[in-house]
Amino acid sequence: MSNNRETAKQIIQIIGEENITFMTHCATRLRLNVTNESTVDLNALDQVEGVIKAQVKNGQLQVIIGAKVAQVFEEASKLVKLSDDQIESTEVKKNIISQLIEVISGCFGPVIPVLIGCGMVKSVAAILTTFKLVEPTSGTYQVIALIGDLLFYFFPFFLAVSAAKKFKTHEFLAIALAGALMYPTIQNGALNAAESGITSLSFLGLPVLFVNYKSTIIPIILSVWMMSYVHKWVNKIIPDTFKVLFVPMIVLFIMVPLELIAIGPFGSYIGQGVAKVVSYLYTTNGVIGAFLFGTFRPLLIIFGMHYAITPINAQLIAEYGYSVISPANLTGNLAQAGATLATFLLLKKKTEKTEALTAGATALFGVTEPAMFGFNLKYKKPMICAMVAGGIGAAYINFWGGGATAVILPGLLALPTYIADNYIHIIIGISISIATAFIGTLVLGIGEKEATKEDVIEIHTDKLDVLPFAKGSVLPLEKVNDAVFSTGVMGNGFAIEPSEGKVVAPFNGKVSMVFETKHAIGIRSDNGVEVLIHIGLDTVNLKGKHFNVYIQEGDTIEKGQLLVELDLEKLKELGYDTIIPFIVTNGAEFSKVTPNISNEMVTIDLV
Repeated sequence: MSNNRETAKQIIQIIGEENITFMTHCATRLRLNVTNESTVDLNALDQVEGVIKAQVKNGQLQVIIGAKVAQVFEEASKLVKLSDDQIESTEVKKNIISQLIEVISGCFGPVIPVLIGCGMVKSVAAILTTFKLVEPTSGTYQVIALIGDLLFYFFPFFLAVSAAKKFKTHEFLAIALAGALMYPTIQNGALNAAESGITSLSFLGLPVLFVNYKSTIIPIILSVWMMSYVHKWVNKIIPDTFKVLFVPMIVLFIMVPLELIAIGPFGSYIGQGVAKVVSYLYTTNGVIGAFLFGTFRPLLIIFGMHYAITPINAQLIAEYGYSVISPANLTGNLAQAGATLATFLLLKKKTEKTEALTAGATALFGVTEPAMFGFNLKYKKPMICAMVAGGIGAAYINFWGGGATAVILPGLLALPTYIADNYIHIIIGISISIATAFIGTLVLGIGEKEATKEDVIEIHTDKLDVLPFAKGSVLPLEKVNDAVFSTGVMGNGFAIEPSEGKVVAPFNGKVSMVFETKHAIGIRSDNGVEVLIHIGLDTVNLKGKHFNVYIQEGDTIEKGQLLVELDLEKLKELGYDTIIPFIVTNGAEFSKVTPNISNEMVTIDLV
């Protein structure tokens, strides 16, 4: 991150911030419109660490970065004072699940150190009270509890800041939205709703539901995301003279009621329905109900729906002396711990390993947010393992008549409050959860670990057979009318001058990226060769028009499978060069990459 920031800083300094009127990026380069090209020192840009080459082409300044262009663009966009319509990010196209996980993980990333710190304090507090080292009513405990709850209680404020940065919108307006969720009128109303019977207040005839937004995640992230569009729209229609006066006021007038009436209570409304379903499942078949609740409880936590289950637990304990639903909370939390501890073993970076170990430890004591959001959700496979393991453990304990006699933070220190036909089944149940999540994660891996050079070379063969991915003439890279490709600075490969507007898979492999503008895709062969297929030159300017993409990131592809269709004649009519370069982007992992060209097959020798 620091190298990307420094690269961006030097680029902006050389070009001159006041000289830039528009900035975007494509698969390989920053693209900037400047007021005065003659003042830009291209040689100086070439010398910046991280810059492959700088050039002026078609009236546009292009700074070729390569694989890290998106990260450098993000840092550069923070350094220039341009309006939203003067900065245009070209994101890589991802499926909806990947996008959701990326957004949540991205919002949690900046707060993970504080999250882990508060989680450890909460664990210490639990140990102190369990072993009666500190009285729960003492001032000492209350201060310790305060420290541990700081982030968890005020989660909306912390996430408001990181979400505003993620969605590139006004940070202090985002904090104001968090303030609306945590305002005493709403919070006190939620706390007193059971006694008073008043569950909402009226705003222009619409109900504002009293919801306890403490520790919630999705309401503030959704609200800030929505606000990013509202703020952009309001900022565009208000004249510059009146922006300071009216933009914040109008945005708040729109967003706060929308947040409190619709966005915020969404999880609560759904949660009430989920609570009824959970009760029905446990009543109909406890083992199946326990498995399903134990498995899908993390999703309820993510969307803030799990609070609806707490009253059911409390009611069962009051009526029968124990709750059969509570064991799923325990097995679910400990499964998250098992998955994160396995992730700790799989991670390569020392700082990440330390954080994962700490997050796994706090999850053992019932504080799962650092583990769940910091690692398991981020790497996906550990989350799946934890969910299934939590469900299996919950089903086992339910089969043996398990339950909990108190509503307490579900972790190892809460074990004395759990009962079963024989207590050994509580121990077996949580052991199943921890072990299944741990072993499952080790077997499946974390999916996104950084491969070392040795790892990559082991899976490579000495050549790659490439099916020409489009009908037309196969040409050496030297024939491409773009120095970035023709000189090989991006990597070696070949190109095709297409005679038909279809691009097919050149080999069996996996899609690593699809740009939103559809003009470039990244794929990785089964034997580890990473390539970029760049359809046409400067076609990023079309913003996806005249292209149809049939794959998305993460898809497995087979040789000959249709990937992209383009309107070839339309591109030519608009004056675009339609040649398609094929670049081996991880060529640095070999001493030499040599394409041997024929119209039937291209063999790339890898030495």
